[in-house]
Amino acid sequence: MKAIAIQTDQENKPLVWQEVPAPAYSADEVLVDVHAAALNRADLAQRAGNYPPPGGASPILGLDVAGRITALGANVTGWQVGDRVCALVSGGGYAEQVNVPAPLLMAIPEAWSYEQAAAVPEVFYTAYVNIFMEANLQPGETALIHGAASGVGTAAIQLVREAGGRALATAGTEEKAAYCTRLGAELAVNYRKEDFVERILAHTNGQGVDVILDNVGAAYLERNIGLLKLRGRLVFIGTMSGSKAELNIGALMGRRLRLIGSVLRSRSLVEKVKIKEKFMAQFWPLLLNGTIEPIIDTVYPIEQANEAHQRMAENKNIGKIILKIRD
Repeated sequence: MKAIAIQTDQENKPLVWQEVPAPAYSADEVLVDVHAAALNRADLAQRAGNYPPPGGASPILGLDVAGRITALGANVTGWQVGDRVCALVSGGGYAEQVNVPAPLLMAIPEAWSYEQAAAVPEVFYTAYVNIFMEANLQPGETALIHGAASGVGTAAIQLVREAGGRALATAGTEEKAAYCTRLGAELAVNYRKEDFVERILAHTNGQGVDVILDNVGAAYLERNIGLLKLRGRLVFIGTMSGSKAELNIGALMGRRLRLIGSVLRSRSLVEKVKIKEKFMAQFWPLLLNGTIEPIIDTVYPIEQANEAHQRMAENKNIGKIILKIRD
């Protein structure tokens, strides 16, 4: 089969579509012919050598896949060869075939394209687990979503909106901020032009927010803590500005704040299945009826993976960037 390989011997580590060994699949897995895969920031970090795959995972990039089952493991029940499925994987998505643990499979709705389906697992699970399972957002509470025009951000706005929460957002352009507002954010601040702390405090009558979903890290720590209400929760899902910063412990103690570090890729299969099941129970019907939807920025043929990565690296995307592998 063919897959994307990283040319680590070259300075810019280009991505090349080339022949590689086909994946093996266990008795509890299925083999999927991949039609579409999605980009995530984790792919850029892995390509740069900063985010190695967890033990036992494929070294091939790609955490979201959509395609057709082409073979079943001996222990797999409830699925058939030819079923259209999407799934979160720990690696291997940028390829013609990938092995997937059967409990992680989701059936693709009949009306959906493979590209739509590939845009769901990683971002909706990330938004769900961190806002609802980690931070325990309640109806009526306010969530601030940084990088809200990203794949995770566009998913998070919609989930908060439909769960009865109030979504606030930061984004890097006026176009992105406007898009966040259309998705349901009460306020979307262009952080390049305005002080998001001032705007959010003004919008909330000085009260601040209950939950912050942060992919920025060090540069936002002090401001994030200043925005949290009593018993507020700050969830770190990225360190784009760095991973080290000074912390005012007194502020945490006085307002009984919680700082939560979170990852998804390296969680156990049991944890991932639980996240999938809880997400589907609460939000899958809303995806099926179109109340919430995966937001797709652009679709590139797999041979243009380098261009797709460049678009993400330059923060040009609103929503997900998709790689099309076959029709």
